[in-house]
Amino acid sequence: MTESTNHWDATQPSSASMERDARQIHDDKPISAGSIVIGVIIGRTGEFFDFFVYGLASVLVFPRLVFSFAGDPVTATLYSFAVFSLAFLARPVGSVVFMWIDSRYGRGTKLTIALFLLGGSTASIAFLPGYESIGMWSPALLALFRLGQGFALGGAWDGLASLLALNAPENRRGFYAMVPQLGAPFGFALASTLFGYFAVNLTDADFLSWGWRYPFFVAFAINVVALFARLRIVASREFGDALANHELEPTPILEVLRVHGRDILLGAFVPLASFAMFHLVTIFPLGWVTLRGGQTPGSFLFIQVLGALVGLCTVMLSGLLADRIGRRRQLLIGAVIIAIFSFSAPFLLDAGEFGQDAYIIIGFAILGLSFGQASGAVSSRFGQRYRYTGSALTSDLSWLIGAGFAPLVALGLATQFGIIFIGGYLISGAICTILALLLARVTNNSSMEPQGRV
Repeated sequence: MTESTNHWDATQPSSASMERDARQIHDDKPISAGSIVIGVIIGRTGEFFDFFVYGLASVLVFPRLVFSFAGDPVTATLYSFAVFSLAFLARPVGSVVFMWIDSRYGRGTKLTIALFLLGGSTASIAFLPGYESIGMWSPALLALFRLGQGFALGGAWDGLASLLALNAPENRRGFYAMVPQLGAPFGFALASTLFGYFAVNLTDADFLSWGWRYPFFVAFAINVVALFARLRIVASREFGDALANHELEPTPILEVLRVHGRDILLGAFVPLASFAMFHLVTIFPLGWVTLRGGQTPGSFLFIQVLGALVGLCTVMLSGLLADRIGRRRQLLIGAVIIAIFSFSAPFLLDAGEFGQDAYIIIGFAILGLSFGQASGAVSSRFGQRYRYTGSALTSDLSWLIGAGFAPLVALGLATQFGIIFIGGYLISGAICTILALLLARVTNNSSMEPQGRV
């Protein structure tokens, strides 16, 4: 490996030479696929925990604490959801900047900076004064910290999911592709449990004053644990070999766009159904219940924890199904089921406590079947040289299009035109996924099928 290729120059003030030394130490101690799985799950759980801690607070806390000037709860929640969306706009920018850091200073330096920035931005929110204390500085600081979260999340892309796919047996690629997705139900369940505990056991005044801040401190601690779990794998021989073979190496973005621009665009729309569904069973329904009633937010959070556990099971089931019927067919079936669910979803959510509980449990079950193969769909269309950068760009774009504005758009449509319009929002995402899958090239060597076929 040459210096010009990966910038592994021991004289540079970077982590690259230390990573190389660590790999030499581990040459006789190959890291197992199980260790990679654990590292991937811990890393993704940390990211999603940060994500959901903020998302839940954007419903339960910020409309009253930061946007109390809005005049009514619905407008305040819409403002809060608008700030929520900022992270998805900052994430692609973070990907570009941190890929430069990756190529110049090494993956270890990149991850350390990104995760400390992510944890620092999240922990800073815990100290945020309300509008009554500092006026418009409160929403301004919240927006700044949210941008910091999104920017850092762009740098948290570590390539471990791709490393896991490279180590997957050919007949179990669907199962291995769902492993990174397990971080979402784990992270959501943990965040919801913390918020639910404080919401149920504290008075409303205490919760709004200090109780909501504790999950943000926990987020920083989880990021530290996730950092060390990831660095251990980054320092492994397997990761170094993948870098040496240019399989996990950043590639110039313009070159990736020139070679794989069509694949990035199609790949961004393939998981749109599951990404639209993602926020319509997590953040949006909590906002709707909080604003419209049916049950208390604290009790509803625990129903959502139950839903996340159901989703965890169906995420794992998606891997087994994808290995039997193929990932492309699995994604098509998931999109069709989401489209069918969209007709009943508005009525369930507006049918009182029983209907809301059914909406959450059924919704999470459907989400897991579709979301479980979303990451594999993103990365499957890129060649060896472009896999790392192409997957990052496609993921950023798909989250921005499919999920970034989902709570804001759904609440705006539901309050302005009626709850039935969230069904239209869901079905539009399903249609986009189906069309993207139909337009995608069907080649014999694509990994969207269990043995490497589309």
